[in-house]
Amino acid sequence: MHCEMFIPGKAFFGAGMVSKVVELIGNGVKKVFLVTDENLVRHGTAKRLEQILEAGGVEVQIFHEVEPEPSVETTDKAAALARNFGAQAVVGLGGGSCMDVAKAVSVLVTNEGSAANYQGLGLVKKPGVLKIMIPTTAGTGSEVTFTAVLIRRSDGFKGGINDEKLFADYAILDPELTMTAPPKVTAASGMDALIHALEAYTSIHATWFSDMFAQEAIRRIGKWIRIATWNGKNLEARSHMQYAAYLAGLALVHAGVGACHALSYPLGGMFGVGHGIANALLIPYVVRANAFSCPVRYTNVLKWLGYVDEGSNINVRDGALLCAEALDELLEDLELPRTLESLSAGITSEHFPEMAEKALAVSRPMENNPRPFDKELCIKIYEEAMK
Repeated sequence: MHCEMFIPGKAFFGAGMVSKVVELIGNGVKKVFLVTDENLVRHGTAKRLEQILEAGGVEVQIFHEVEPEPSVETTDKAAALARNFGAQAVVGLGGGSCMDVAKAVSVLVTNEGSAANYQGLGLVKKPGVLKIMIPTTAGTGSEVTFTAVLIRRSDGFKGGINDEKLFADYAILDPELTMTAPPKVTAASGMDALIHALEAYTSIHATWFSDMFAQEAIRRIGKWIRIATWNGKNLEARSHMQYAAYLAGLALVHAGVGACHALSYPLGGMFGVGHGIANALLIPYVVRANAFSCPVRYTNVLKWLGYVDEGSNINVRDGALLCAEALDELLEDLELPRTLESLSAGITSEHFPEMAEKALAVSRPMENNPRPFDKELCIKIYEEAMK
């Protein structure tokens, strides 16, 4: 086996750790562009961070227009404001959407043109300004990945800026910041983290190194996601979930994700379905389709989720199929949508061929998947997920 092993940037974990942000920015930075969303402004979280920064002698400009499914157009607007402000650092505060926009803005400050010009792999020419990511949900792992996923409103295309220049310089993992996330957000983001770990573990590019992160993430999420969702003031549960999301992000960086992510992109790009919700809904169907391509690994996931005893001698065929059932039961426990119809997003079977084509165009996740997917199989999964 050959693999590249690295931990991007530096991460700091613990309750109250957000106060470290001024120290990380350093004395040379006097202007910080803070990317967040309206919810965090309304809850006072953005104001708290602004006050910490200003107390350290830093001038702050806040951009709070990030959408749940962030767009190229919004990112370009933020980047123009950051350039005019003379931003020396960009801080992303929020979920994956805010952090993705922040990472993109950090490189658009130093690179000309629209974010759309850089959607692809390795297209960013110059390093960006200093970037610090502060997640307020436990799910996306965006604080440790080199991707910023954006939608082009012009044609509904959803794709990532994928470049090592997007790696955050620092990540601050303060579980206290996740305490205000409501149950649906906690559940959806937690499922996103679980699927990052699961798809990295079953990726054709999985290694011993990525497996280490994926396994621990799956164990922790299986144990704590229900508690964090339904008892949101439990700091222990919140801490385990945030740590697990970070580990899942590291697994993703090294092994990638698979068909579930690719199939979810059209749900976001065409119908505005949130990333975590879309992935969670589709994962039981994708695991069922993939089951016999790596049954031992899916059986391991089943055990790590706590669905059967780890010492069980369950037949791997049964274990792989039970893994899909376990994930479906988890969605039921978390009260997340389990069918496309239940989304009430206007999705019909007539959309499936176009959705399948768009999913197959998300080539990197499809290439990582243990089973090759074609248009027919994509349509079949959408059909199974409909009702």
